[in-house]
This record gives sequence, C-alpha cells and structure tokens, in this order.
Amino acid sequence: MSPVHQSDESTKFYTILVFSENIAGLLNQITAVFTRRQVNIESLNVSASSTPGVHKYTITCYCTLEMVKMLKAQIEKRIDVLQARYFTDDDIFLQETSLLKISTPAMLENPDVCRIIRQHGAHIVEVNPTYSAVEKTGATEHILSLFDALNKLGVVRQFARSGRICITRGTREYLDDYLAEREKEKTLPPAPPL
Repeated sequence: MSPVHQSDESTKFYTILVFSENIAGLLNQITAVFTRRQVNIESLNVSASSTPGVHKYTITCYCTLEMVKMLKAQIEKRIDVLQARYFTDDDIFLQETSLLKISTPAMLENPDVCRIIRQHGAHIVEVNPTYSAVEKTGATEHILSLFDALNKLGVVRQFARSGRICITRGTREYLDDYLAEREKEKTLPPAPPL
C-alpha cells in the first residue's frame, strides 16, 4: 500500500515525473496546477536528470485516474516542460532517504534502540555525547516503521524524510524517445506552402 492514507476507492497514489529545461519559476507554475485542481502534493523532489540540461521533478499525490490525466495534460502545456508522465508504484523502482536525530544518553540506556536500528537496516552515521544521527534509505513504509518504533521509545528528537526518487521499471526511457523524435522532426524538410 502507498504511504500515509487513502481517502476512497477511486483515489490512488500516483507519482508524476516531469522533465523540463532548467528555467526559474517553473516549479511555481507546476505546483499552481495542483493548487488550482485542489490536489495536495504529498512529496516533491527536483534534481538534474541523466539528460544534460534537463531537470526531473518527482511529484506524488492522491487523486483519481481522471484527475492525474488532467494534471499531466495541464503540466505539459507549460512551455518549458518537455514531458510529464504518471505512474503507480507497480510501474517504478522507488526510494526515499531519512535522517533521525536520537538522544545518545537514551540510546545508551536502552538496548532496544540499537536493536531496532539494526532490525530496520538503518545506519548510525554520527555519534556525540548529546545526540546520534541515524540514516535509513528504503521504501516509505519501511522508513515510517523505523520512525514509529523509535518514537514509541521516546528517543527521537528530529526526523526528516526526503521526497521520493524513482526510475521506471521498463527498458525504455520515455524522455529519450521524445527527444529523439523531436530532433528527427527538426531535420525534416519544411512542408510546401498550400
């Protein structure tokens, strides 16, 4: 199941991948599409993509299939957007990263803290007399499971979770196909006037 909640049977958790040129203000335009449709963004991650000069936006939200299709169409209308596609969790490989700051004295007093960290495959990346930093990378539900287990012990002082990053499961890179087609169209001779 996808993270956090689901409001009704027709609502699903979608990941929308948007590829664009690196243009200032585009993020605002993209998020405005969600605001106008009253769809809450659950997570948002923006980074450079594997294609030089192209940025990748990974946006997650709960909505209906009809709404995600509308969001995709509205996002693609933005002049600097190259492509937008939506996926369910079955269509992608996904990861998140989290950091937890826990009390070092509480960790030393309670052996369950280290046991829980090991059981969840997390790593202690910093230890000092005041706090310890724990890093966990994985699926959202695994990250939240670690947080819940440590939080029940009362040792968590801070918690931060990245937005989702993902790649598609298929062998095709849709953006590469799109860019190749666009380049092919540029090399075609112009159509004769009517």
